[in-house]
Amino acid sequence: MKREVIVACDFSTREETLAFLDLFKEEKPFIKIGMELYYSCGPDIVRQIKDRGHKIFLDLKLHDIPNTVYRAMRNLADLKVDMVNVHAAGTSEMIRAARRALDEKGSDAILLSVTQLTSTTEEIMQQELWIPHPMADTVRHYAAVSQGAGCHGVVCSPLEVQDVIRECGEGFITVTPGIRFTQDEKGDQKRVTTPAGAHHLGSHYIVMGRPITTAADPVAAYRRATAAFEKGIEE
Repeated sequence: MKREVIVACDFSTREETLAFLDLFKEEKPFIKIGMELYYSCGPDIVRQIKDRGHKIFLDLKLHDIPNTVYRAMRNLADLKVDMVNVHAAGTSEMIRAARRALDEKGSDAILLSVTQLTSTTEEIMQQELWIPHPMADTVRHYAAVSQGAGCHGVVCSPLEVQDVIRECGEGFITVTPGIRFTQDEKGDQKRVTTPAGAHHLGSHYIVMGRPITTAADPVAAYRRATAAFEKGIEE
């Protein structure tokens, strides 16, 4: 499986987003559209970016009763995105509803579940979410439940990738946010590593936002991240 960098286009407007994409004259980066952009611009921004030739990870983290997720996923399937996700905490029944919706629509989108956000520490998870298990065990369990319910992979921190692989096998996809260059601030991310670190930990895809989108030269930052992730060497 080819390792790919997914660029998180966490912009508020269509104009900002398209101006950013216009910087890329040679590459067509894999793009993540999250809540901020989708709620601002709606499904048309997905169609517009798809028409430009980009693959899209639609990161809306569906989490509701199974019937609501089923109906929502049927609508999202019409957008022909390449990846879409739900929250693993929504239960296996909810995940199976999302899987059924995609299958009924003939979608070949990669279905992912979100295990624990990279902004969540083990302490927060245990004290506020009342999950009394270690982070690694929790992520591994959520991954196994998600796999059994029809997910192709999970969104997890790079620090849990090896646990997921041991539980679910090499073919189970890991998409890992929380990726920063060595000199970058962590921001609101807690469980992080570098592109090269993610390579060695076994991530299939990494998600990078601000280190690329706010860089002085976003194209150079994207190329640097891609090279480091592919080769496992910081540059």
